[in-house]
Amino acid sequence: MDSAPVVVHPPFLSGGRRVTMRRHDLEEVLGVAYSDHDLVVFLEAAGVVSPENVLEDPQLVQWRGAGAHEWRAA
Repeated sequence: MDSAPVVVHPPFLSGGRRVTMRRHDLEEVLGVAYSDHDLVVFLEAAGVVSPENVLEDPQLVQWRGAGAHEWRAA
């Protein structure tokens, strides 16, 4: 689903996943998350209300290249 504004990209070999957010048709890198907590912090800083509640919403967050909540390369 390419319409989700937040994308958690595939894990790096060293661990962690790049997180981007699309706003106003521009993709902004929020950072590299190493845990759900990191992701929640990035989303909160980006203005997402109750970010801990959106992680499972595929309309808002797309997990690419690995399952949701997986932070290390397979």
